[in-house]
Amino acid sequence: PYATEEYLLETGKKAKAWRIDLVLFVNGLPIVTLELKSEFKQAVENAIKQYRRTRLPKDPVTKKPEPLLTFKRGALVHFAVSQYEVYMTTKLEGGDTYFLPFNKGTKEGGAGNDIPEDVNEYASSYLWNEVLHPDNLLNILARYVHLQIEEVEDWQGKKSKKESLIFPRYHQWDVVNRLLSAAREEGPGQKYLIQHSAGSGKSNSIAWTAHQLSSLYTGAGDKQFHSVIVVTDRTVLDDQLQDTIYQFEHADGVVGRINRDIGDGSKSEKLAQALENSQPIIIVTIQTFPFVLQAIENSISLKERRYAIIADEAHSSQTGSTARKLKEVLLAENSDDGVEFTSEDILDATITARRDNHNLSYFAFTATPKPKTLELFGRLPNPALPPSKQNRPEAFHIYSMRQAIEEGFILDVLKNYTNYKVAYQLAQKIRTKDEEVDSKKAQVKLNQWVRLHDYNIAQKVQVIVEHFKDNILGLLGGQAKAMVVTSSRKEVVRYKKEFDKYIASKGYDGISALVAFSGEVVFSDNDPSAEDLVGEKFTENSMNPGLKGRDMRKAFDTDEFQVMLVANKFQTGFDQPKLCAMYVDKKLYGVECVQTLSRLNRTYPGKAESGTFILDFFNDPQDILDSFQPYYQTAELADVSDPDLVFDLFDKLRAEGIFTWQEVEQFAVAFFVKNKSSAAISNICKPAVERWQGRYKLAVDAYRDSKKIFEEAKKSGNAVLIANAEKSFKECREEKDRLEIFKKDLGSFTRFYEFMSQIVDYDSKDLEKLALYARHLRPLLREKLDEEDDIDLSNITLSHYRLSKIREQNIVMESEGDYGLNPGSDLGSGKARDKKEEYLSQILARLNELFLTDNLTDNDLINYAHMIRDKVQENKSVMDQIHNNNPEQAMLGDFFQALDDAVMDSSDAHQNQMMQILSNPEVARGFARVVF
Repeated sequence: PYATEEYLLETGKKAKAWRIDLVLFVNGLPIVTLELKSEFKQAVENAIKQYRRTRLPKDPVTKKPEPLLTFKRGALVHFAVSQYEVYMTTKLEGGDTYFLPFNKGTKEGGAGNDIPEDVNEYASSYLWNEVLHPDNLLNILARYVHLQIEEVEDWQGKKSKKESLIFPRYHQWDVVNRLLSAAREEGPGQKYLIQHSAGSGKSNSIAWTAHQLSSLYTGAGDKQFHSVIVVTDRTVLDDQLQDTIYQFEHADGVVGRINRDIGDGSKSEKLAQALENSQPIIIVTIQTFPFVLQAIENSISLKERRYAIIADEAHSSQTGSTARKLKEVLLAENSDDGVEFTSEDILDATITARRDNHNLSYFAFTATPKPKTLELFGRLPNPALPPSKQNRPEAFHIYSMRQAIEEGFILDVLKNYTNYKVAYQLAQKIRTKDEEVDSKKAQVKLNQWVRLHDYNIAQKVQVIVEHFKDNILGLLGGQAKAMVVTSSRKEVVRYKKEFDKYIASKGYDGISALVAFSGEVVFSDNDPSAEDLVGEKFTENSMNPGLKGRDMRKAFDTDEFQVMLVANKFQTGFDQPKLCAMYVDKKLYGVECVQTLSRLNRTYPGKAESGTFILDFFNDPQDILDSFQPYYQTAELADVSDPDLVFDLFDKLRAEGIFTWQEVEQFAVAFFVKNKSSAAISNICKPAVERWQGRYKLAVDAYRDSKKIFEEAKKSGNAVLIANAEKSFKECREEKDRLEIFKKDLGSFTRFYEFMSQIVDYDSKDLEKLALYARHLRPLLREKLDEEDDIDLSNITLSHYRLSKIREQNIVMESEGDYGLNPGSDLGSGKARDKKEEYLSQILARLNELFLTDNLTDNDLINYAHMIRDKVQENKSVMDQIHNNNPEQAMLGDFFQALDDAVMDSSDAHQNQMMQILSNPEVARGFARVVF
């Protein structure tokens, strides 16, 4: 304002080059700078270049700090703005300045901004209309902006302090604002599902939500919530989340961390005290609840208080019995000793606790909501109507995987995906030793036997190690890591032994593996090639001598270890940004698939350029795509669960005649007696247990007898006798299966009722009574294993084996299409399976044929036969036997072995030729000339 027109003209282009377009001040203090670009002349990237080249925190000539642009001294945030997009940074570092997208995202879940409904507004107008509105900007300064101080450790173990000024990204500011507005307007007793992908900054979003909910007041001036309870089931991330929330508030007594390391007393005592004192924010893990529920229940009346429960990764922590217990505990009242409550009174209270309680609000954050999560926490588009296919629950707020990938906050892990195919042939050592077995059970056992075979694992280990050495080891400046995902604990033990053995045999340096599994692993004589393993107990500690007492996550982050072999561990909630490769030898589908492969998606300097790699020995690429697609944009339900299924299963269980309704009534009364007796409860269940066991024993005995009769009838060759024996055998087997299904239905009824009763107000004491009774009856019904059904695999040998690379590909997720998640709809639909029995040799033959295609024409078979014949003719020894003997005698020699070898070898050769023709234009043209 003090510069004259002449002065401005004199400074000319030089002044213009260094002059910032717009600066916002609050009470004379610079808060925001903006560089504005018109897409008609320059793109938003030009504004970013301008900040990096000419908006320097130090004057390039004088080397003096520029107060306006100095970190922690000048403006807090710097925006690069065009009509279409907005980017921001909180720290200017010249060419190293890193800008984050500050865009709303599109309706389809992509990056950028949609065209506004008002054609006279810019796509980026939300920046000045919403974010920089004076009231909103002041609120951001007071409640969001935060100096985060972290202790970081480089790969050589050197520690240092890292300071970052946190300014919310648009979706973070938006979700917290929307949640606060909804909570203020709707009051307690609501549910909010927030589907925010990895890379969304979920810890900060949860921290901002927790702090601002804890200080939210009603119009009458009362606190909306007495306490905000943050529940996380991700033990690995619990410390990170706690630190984030704790750093946001420096006043004593606001945040209570419920763990053993802070304060005096047990966890249960700390939690009870925090609730009693209405501590504003209480942070706990889901694992804490089983140990503290009783202490809370006996502590104080909490019924009239209001609570906001923020659930991190909600699908695991807030469904089923845990949610039921949590609600009941938070509402539990200490009654006067002189007041007697009947079982009916307590059933009424339990049913009431299951309903949507008006004092509890749930704020559920998850990246991959399961169908149950959407049904439990989702909001109906039309709340006045019941859930239906046209009125499906949906998320309250969404930051999609697609937007996170397109904005560069996470990586697309499906870009470098390679699948492998295993072809094997099994044989019987003694061909005369054959027996009839359950076909389905035998196929499962044979597949498990092959998967655990040391040769199978050794071949895969060779592929893994060589791929890691050639493609991964040198990435990220030599810091790259890999994970091997296995199907079982026995497999991972074998993997570790084969991995160490192969590394030692090759003399490779700089490749060392950790193994992660729970409990103790013991091998038996029935396991393939387990002679050296029987009698030894394997544990995580015994197999990781290099850990030396260190936490596995921290040890894996050092340069001592490069590969982690896992079995049902570290597949979720494990953040290691240096993971560049994953080797999968396990069936993955649905949420587990997305969560497991997403361990690779964290960013790290240089990782986006080098990319991530997945080698999959088990899954089909289409199954992987089908798992990821529903979560790429917005997770939606295809339909909703049918609440009436509870009544169908209720009637089915009663009709079986295992228990009487009088016994269910007696159980409910005995269970809710103030000083209930375990003996009394078990005695009430005893008649039903005896009925089931008696019928089950008769069914098993009848099944065995009818099976023997059926086998004898088949030997007789009498068709009528065989038909009658088969019918009797089938009826006996169905009775045995029906009793086993009854036991499964008890569990299905309990789980489904506990889930649906949190959504639907059944208001039924009978359903509540049977759910209680079924939960206690089920574990008392013990099936006896039929030794005759046990399948002996000691006569099996692995005669052939090939591990073939199928295709390297980029699995592309689609932005259009219907990919709804299906709710559970097969409750209680289990039926007796018509077991098919075959000779083990027949099952082996069918398994050995699996690698052949089913759609071969006669010409295909003729051509294939000629190719195999030519391959066999390359075997000089076999050809000598054929020339020197008649056909019958030659067949007794090595011909069949040579034939098997030719089939396997030709499969590999055919695959290699096919890939060369399809991937190399030169080869394809040459092949075309040959064919022509």
